[in-house]
Amino acid sequence: MTINSTAGAKVYIGPASEAKLLTEFTAITTAGDWVEIGEVEDLGEWGAEGTEITFKNLGDKYTRRRKGTIDSGSVALICARDPLDAGQIAARAAAEEQYSYAFRVVLEDQPSDAGTPTSFYFVAVVLSAKNSFGTADDLTKTTFTLGIDGAVIEVPATA
Repeated sequence: MTINSTAGAKVYIGPASEAKLLTEFTAITTAGDWVEIGEVEDLGEWGAEGTEITFKNLGDKYTRRRKGTIDSGSVALICARDPLDAGQIAARAAAEEQYSYAFRVVLEDQPSDAGTPTSFYFVAVVLSAKNSFGTADDLTKTTFTLGIDGAVIEVPATA
C-alpha cells in the first residue's frame, strides 16, 4: 500500500470546457493546454456526496432513505498570492467569466519510477477569487472557490 501526504500535489487549470469523459480531459493534456496554479497551500475537501431523500412509511413506522442527486462539492483552493503566476492569473480571469473550466489535480504518489501518479479531473466554475490580507506577519493569500460541475474523474496511480 502506498500512502502519501498532500505535499507535492500540483493543480492545473485548463481551457473553458464542458468535458465529462476522461478522453476529453486527456485531449487537453495532449494539446498541452494545462497551466499550473502556483503557491497552493490547501486543496480543500471535495468529492461525490448524495442528497438524502426520506420517506416516512405509515404502515411500519420506519423512515426509508434513498440517494438523490450527487454533488461533487466546491474546492476552496488557497494560494499564497503571486500576481505574476500564470495559473493564478488564469484562475483570476476565470472568476470574471461565466464559463466552466477544466481542472487537473496530480498527487505525488507515484509508486515507482516507471509508474504514474494519481490524477483527478473535473470541470468547475471559478466562483470567486478572494484575497486575505491578514496582519503584518501574514502572507497575502487568494482563495479560489471552484464549484465543481459534474463528476470528478479519478485515475489511480500505477506501478
